[in-house]
Amino acid sequence: MWYVILLAGGSGARMGAGCNKVLLELQGEPVICRAARAFSGVVDGMVVVARKEDQQAIQAALEASHAFAGKLHVVTGGATRQDSVWNGLQALPADADKVLIHDGARCLVDEATIRRAMEAVERCGSGVAAIQAVDTIKQVDESWQVTGTPDRATLRAVQTPQAFTVDLIRRAHLSAQAEGFQGTDDASLVERLGQSVQLTEGSRRNIKLTTPEDIAMAEAMLQELPALPSLRVGQGYDVHRLVEGRDLILCGVNIPHTLGLLGHSDADVALHALMDAMLGATALGDIGKHFPDTDERYRGISSMKLLEHVVALLAENHHRVTNADVTIVAQKPKLLPHIPQMRQNVADALGLPLNRVNVKATTTERLAFEGREEGISAQAVCMVQDI
Repeated sequence: MWYVILLAGGSGARMGAGCNKVLLELQGEPVICRAARAFSGVVDGMVVVARKEDQQAIQAALEASHAFAGKLHVVTGGATRQDSVWNGLQALPADADKVLIHDGARCLVDEATIRRAMEAVERCGSGVAAIQAVDTIKQVDESWQVTGTPDRATLRAVQTPQAFTVDLIRRAHLSAQAEGFQGTDDASLVERLGQSVQLTEGSRRNIKLTTPEDIAMAEAMLQELPALPSLRVGQGYDVHRLVEGRDLILCGVNIPHTLGLLGHSDADVALHALMDAMLGATALGDIGKHFPDTDERYRGISSMKLLEHVVALLAENHHRVTNADVTIVAQKPKLLPHIPQMRQNVADALGLPLNRVNVKATTTERLAFEGREEGISAQAVCMVQDI
């Protein structure tokens, strides 16, 4: 099985951010989530190595964004990068036999770069992303006097991910520990074993965020990308009858009223329309397929829980919602006072900022079944992005 160790133990001192740089945002998304998303669907699991004081924030950010769909563990880093990698290796499950080691601050890594490293491991046991040197490199002494000029045609700037069989990289770390050696990357530890290391093609976009200038450069790179690759649109519609003796729940909010909606679950018609829109956009069927009214597990269940399941289902299939718009059609009661909480509930469930979620209510001027207060209907539209 393939795992990735994502290193997120920096303090952000050189960034001057006052927090771990992987928690900074690029275009509204934490750096750590962008880095993790690149590996989602590519590997079976992820170990994030972070300082103890950052672990809760990193875990929360990853869970809220649904950036990674596989098995996820967050563990404590060590005093050095090498120590942190070792802690990550120790946290790998027994069935992990191949591993990618990646700096969380390299959040612009692309899937092609990752897969080239993985393919090299399958052939020869190692695969390390690198790019050809374009500048002339000078060797110097302590006073900055030039002592040599290597041929740049033979030079490569090494990046991450660096990929290895788990057995090989563990042996390399144990050997380095025994001899008190500290390397600047994992490949150097493998080289000390006398093992050859296979370099693979990296990417010039795969920059490491170290200084404020790097953040500006990354923002510029992202703005050059297409606005949103591979977008899908979903539309959902649902109706539930109003009856006595039931709670009226809309977008997870229990609204005081003399009547409530009838259904197998809590009959949250607004969320049902939204879930159908999400499933429709991704060609994953509808809520009747996933939560049939013949299944006793869903009797009386909160539709907020069902929405969480649909969000996870989309993530497993490499999709995420980018915005949602829900319309509730009801003659009574007045819903305006409850809409802020409805929006917040939906935004939290989808892992979106509030300005990406809209909920609105309207009447039918007493026309049709909604106007006669026989039932409530809802419509929803959402945009979904492939990830």
